[in-house]
Amino acid sequence: MGEIWGVLAAVLSSAIGGTSIGATRFLVGAIDPLAIGAFRFGIGVLLLLPLALLHRGSWPPRRDWPGVAGLGLLFFAAFPILFNASLIFTTAARGALALSTLPLLTMLVGAALGIEPLTARKTVGVLVTILGVAMALLSGLATAPPDAWRGDLLMVAAALCMALYSIWSKPFIRRSGPIPFTTLAMAAGAVVLITASLLRGSFAPVAEFGAPQWFGATYLGAFGAALTFYLWAFALERTTPTRVAISVTVNPIAASLVGAALLGEPLSWNLMAGIVTVFAGIWIATTQPQRAHATGPAVAPDAH
Repeated sequence: MGEIWGVLAAVLSSAIGGTSIGATRFLVGAIDPLAIGAFRFGIGVLLLLPLALLHRGSWPPRRDWPGVAGLGLLFFAAFPILFNASLIFTTAARGALALSTLPLLTMLVGAALGIEPLTARKTVGVLVTILGVAMALLSGLATAPPDAWRGDLLMVAAALCMALYSIWSKPFIRRSGPIPFTTLAMAAGAVVLITASLLRGSFAPVAEFGAPQWFGATYLGAFGAALTFYLWAFALERTTPTRVAISVTVNPIAASLVGAALLGEPLSWNLMAGIVTVFAGIWIATTQPQRAHATGPAVAPDAH
């Protein structure tokens, strides 16, 4: 049952992450991407910190702090920088497809490090979900700027950061708990992003913020950071890194559905087919085939 809750938490985390794309796209017209990351994870830490302090008994031991901080820099600093930089060169659709290589990278790295065995069923499920994302984004993949390959590589590098975080964070989460671990890791990344934003003067446009911009920033901090990455750590505590990572393919699907609901973007046939394919792949990768119970032929009692 714990595995099921882990998979469901991962899917919910990725779905909320998909809705955060809309808030990010709204804010990017008012403030640069570096400051958006600083707001997102800075607010996220402030919201998680009181909850983490309530779990003082499960706070990461001091010997784990360098490792947790390093993972925070990898995921909450390097990942958003690579993610945002990639979209300078490539399209959102190609970027989403490149990011969907996360479960494949997680599966291969986990197998190479001897952390998670490579199975045929898991491999098929991962490949089916990537196919589903490609199908859902079919129209957006048709066109690409001249240097799109640079952005694609940067997005794959971002996915690798996320894969390593998912694999290496699991033992730390087990020794502390998802809330204290996520708070400390996110704080490390937030410090870097806030410092870089201050040095670049990225917070200057905040003086012009109105209620919509503050709502968008608060939504990103509360849902796009605190809740999303608590659920991600909760999932890693209960199931394998690949089963968690495969849920990221839900992210562009959720973003497309939010776009249709709030922005009036059309729901195409390939999007609906992609949704079905993605969830079929997740089901294949996260379930085990039913094994028939071996039953031998009935043996008649000896006649005496």
